[in-house]
Amino acid sequence: EKPERTVSIRRPFAIGRREVTFAEWDQCADAGACKERPDDHGWGRGNRPVINVSWDDTKLFVAWLSQKTGQPYRLPSEAEWEYAARAGTTTARWWGSAIGTGNANCNGCGSRWDDSDLSTVDKFRPNPFGLYGMLGNAWQWTADCWHKSYVGASANGSAWMEKDCNKYVLRGGSWDNVPIFIRSATRTGSLADGGEFDYSSLATFRVARDLP
Repeated sequence: EKPERTVSIRRPFAIGRREVTFAEWDQCADAGACKERPDDHGWGRGNRPVINVSWDDTKLFVAWLSQKTGQPYRLPSEAEWEYAARAGTTTARWWGSAIGTGNANCNGCGSRWDDSDLSTVDKFRPNPFGLYGMLGNAWQWTADCWHKSYVGASANGSAWMEKDCNKYVLRGGSWDNVPIFIRSATRTGSLADGGEFDYSSLATFRVARDLP
């Protein structure tokens, strides 16, 4: 999470109000564009965020969505994701410094799903930008290669990529993480193909696109 830095995102962009759901993913699978139907662990599909998707899997979905809509969808960069998660705030979470009760789904967030289940994408109030579920419930993939610090990162908000990248950044924390992970600044990384037993099994994503 360090060194702290100032980022100026100079191009307008849109980002999904909610994570991509199982229902949306299953449409992609029905069309033959998404190869897998991820396991929902018996929690249910429908309006829950799709989980057990790798970074490579997300690329199939955004390619299908782009072709279907005629709009150039993509994953948000790490800087775009944090800008959206903070929604103009400077505290640890958009609702304040303390975790509070009932603001998110985590292991200690005071919700009915804590450390046991995924909630649907709209069970918690949105942040000041109108975005749901930016913190907790499931980790969210971003477009950036994983780096252990921000040394050398761009200041313009674009994704930090490398040719030999095999790990990518996840943000936001999940239903089984304790509150220290449920912060706008929290970050970790995982293999692109989901080939290791780690955070990627609890990962979802939301889409973004550039605006004129």
